[in-house]
Parts: sequence; C-alpha cells; structure tokens
Amino acid sequence: MPHSGGVRPSNGKAVILALALATVLTGAGSCEVSSTPGASAPSSTSTAGGGGATTGASKPAAGNPAAATAALEQLTVAASGSMAGYSREKFTHWIGQGDGCDTRDVVLKRDGKDVKADAECKILSGTWYSPYDDKNLTDPKALDIDHMVPLAAGWRSGASKWTDEQRKQFANDLTRPQLFAVSLQSNRSKGDQDPSTWKPPNKAYWCTYAQNWVTVKSFYKLTVTIAEKSALTDMLATCK
Repeated sequence: MPHSGGVRPSNGKAVILALALATVLTGAGSCEVSSTPGASAPSSTSTAGGGGATTGASKPAAGNPAAATAALEQLTVAASGSMAGYSREKFTHWIGQGDGCDTRDVVLKRDGKDVKADAECKILSGTWYSPYDDKNLTDPKALDIDHMVPLAAGWRSGASKWTDEQRKQFANDLTRPQLFAVSLQSNRSKGDQDPSTWKPPNKAYWCTYAQNWVTVKSFYKLTVTIAEKSALTDMLATCK
C-alpha cells in the first residue's frame, strides 16, 4: 500500500493491515502465498498422520470464490519444472493414521456414507459420490483417492526442492482440500494433469475444483504456469 513521502505506517496501522490480509487468506482456505518460486515449503514438523487416530476427519471445505481469485493472483507464475529425479516413492503416501487405518482408509470413511470396515480397517461397503463425473458408487474397489494437486504436478511446481518429510505431508494432507474419493475412471483420466489439460467432466464442479486447487497450491507455495492460471480463472468464473 503506497504511503506519501516514503513514511512507513505506524505499528498500529501495520497490525491492522496484517489482520486484514490474514482474513482474506483465511477465506481461501488458510492459504499462504509466495512471490518467489520455491521460496518456502511445508514445515516438516506438521506432517499429517503423526500416529494419532484421525478416522473421524471432516472433509475440508472450499474457500469462497472471491478469496480464491485473489489468492490465484498471488501465486507465482513460472514454467513447468523438470520431471528429472521424480518418483512416487519420494512422496510416501497412505501412511498410518491410527486405529489400524491408513490415509486412504480415512478418506474413504470421511467421504462415504454408511461406510463399514472390518477390525483391520479394510473398507467393506458404503456409498460414495464422485463429484468429478457426477456418479454414485457402492463398491470401494471402484474408487481411487485423488490428490487434488497430483504428486507429479507438485514436483513440477516446487516440491522437487522439498525434503522427503515435507513431500509425505503433501501426499497425506487431510487438512487442506487435497485428498478426495472419486471414481477410478475419473482419477485415471486426470493422471498428473493440471487444469490447463484436464478438468472434471462434471462442469458443475468446476467452481469448487478450482477453489480447492488454488487453496492447495497457495498453502504449499507451489507455482502455476500461464496456461494453468488461465484455466483456473475460467473455472472460477463459473462460480455463482
């Protein structure tokens, strides 16, 4: 915010400005933003699944469209990075989450209705709605757990510089809108693509999908390409 004569705002004004900014970012899903590619990474001390029971996890909610649009403008635009050195093994996923359940089990329980599991937390039955393709499913084998920002897409936009522990947090994040139970077909169709090359077939979900994507990229300070930003802008324009 410009101020005349190069005078810095008083401490009181600085606090007010900081609080206002925090309020905007909270609406976008407690996002953090960075103006420098790869400037920061998730704290290795906040890794998801520290061994405590989280089987009662609630589904993360998307932020509001205006906040997501503002957060998108703050993301660093950069060319897609190299895939050199990438492997899924560098993103340890489906870690133990307590009560014998791993991250995948927790998401299936969280996203489904009337979900039943055995003593070892193997999911036996339930009903699930796949928002990507507007399908209702009853067979847990017909479901995949999708990473909203795919692991490879994260690698190309900054995660290649993280530690293995930070990548584990990203791959098992039950707090941000990063993990969703969806139909196997829609997840395989998406692969590691960003919104510039793949969007959910269910156009009614574009608004929420874009908000979730921006929330995750903002929190983890990942970059976006020009084409990706354009696609997200178009998707957010469908919000009503």
